[in-house]
Amino acid sequence: MRLENKIAIITGAAQGIGLATALKFVREGAIVHLCDMHAGAIDEAVAQCADAAGRTDRAFGHLVDVTRRDQVDAMVAKVKAAHGRIDVLVNNAGITKDARLQKMSLQQFDAVVDVNLRGVFHCSQAVVDTMVAQGSGVILNASSVVGIYGNFGQTNYAATKFGVIGFAKTWSRELGPKGVRVNAVAPGFIETPILETIPDKVLQQLRDQVPLKRLGRAEEIANVYAFLASDEASYINGVVIEVSGGMTL
Repeated sequence: MRLENKIAIITGAAQGIGLATALKFVREGAIVHLCDMHAGAIDEAVAQCADAAGRTDRAFGHLVDVTRRDQVDAMVAKVKAAHGRIDVLVNNAGITKDARLQKMSLQQFDAVVDVNLRGVFHCSQAVVDTMVAQGSGVILNASSVVGIYGNFGQTNYAATKFGVIGFAKTWSRELGPKGVRVNAVAPGFIETPILETIPDKVLQQLRDQVPLKRLGRAEEIANVYAFLASDEASYINGVVIEVSGGMTL
């Protein structure tokens, strides 16, 4: 198994891509700490991971708001105390609050920046000293094709997803010499709860834009995270991997 006994933290892990990634990681042998803001959903996600692993000591849940540095620090301290190391951080937590520039409120802008950008900073800074001290580690940032190409009505979201690419590019330079790799993944439109508010007609238009003529599955993003987290990707650093079915061609 490619992630045998690696200690991984995944934010936004109670559903969608985060949950799919947690399930993939435990199946690949990792010990996974799932972080989310919804206690009931986290408990269910941990139970699913335990079933996938066939044992109860491979998945643990943490109630964490990534915008709260005290909560992030407390979670990271628990993980390190339990295992003595942290091998992988997947910065998956994210939200959307869409509106055109002329209509976007400061609350909508600030909320998305707080979770999608500042939350990634908090979590990464909280784990980085441990990774540097052990001389190894992987940080993976969830970007989006929207962060590369922009999207109507998503000023805040596009800015944050472009921002986490900037994080990855910068941190890969700073941390690469210390044995820590940093990369970003830019999914296209994936079938997750974040798309539930989009009308069926619009979803069909999105499918029609993709050469594969379908939306992506959360498991297809999880597969990329698992590869990047593994030693098979040991010479991949500072890149953005687009996983979009070719929609931007």
